[in-house]
Amino acid sequence: MLKTVQFIGTLCCTSFAGAAIYVSLVEHPARMGCDTKTAVTVWAPSYKRGAMMQAPLAILSCLMGVMAWLLGGGIMWLVGAVLVGLVVPFTFVAIMPVNHQLLAPGRDPASGETRTLLGKWGRLHAVRSALGLTAAILYVLLLLRT
Repeated sequence: MLKTVQFIGTLCCTSFAGAAIYVSLVEHPARMGCDTKTAVTVWAPSYKRGAMMQAPLAILSCLMGVMAWLLGGGIMWLVGAVLVGLVVPFTFVAIMPVNHQLLAPGRDPASGETRTLLGKWGRLHAVRSALGLTAAILYVLLLLRT
């Protein structure tokens, strides 16, 4: 049971980290290479679709890390679970207010303020990427050690 939980947690974590890093290093910079109106127009559906994929991966990875710790996998599984689990409250506290501003009715999609918010969103999302990558590296190292 422990090996299965560890594998599922690692698979979910590495999938989350890969998707988050792709957004941070490829998708969002490409979007920011466009004019502001285009960038925010494509950001909205991308954000919604990404959230539907990334949130469950982070939550499941966190739960599996906690389970691995509870099943005797060691304290470092809990550390990894906390790292990947932190993306959820970070998203609600730091990123969601920016999302709500970007999605606000009446927002001028071509304004400088919209561009500034998109830049802020990208920097905040990079924190999620770093948390996911750190947890993924830890999980993989733990798997290789066993």
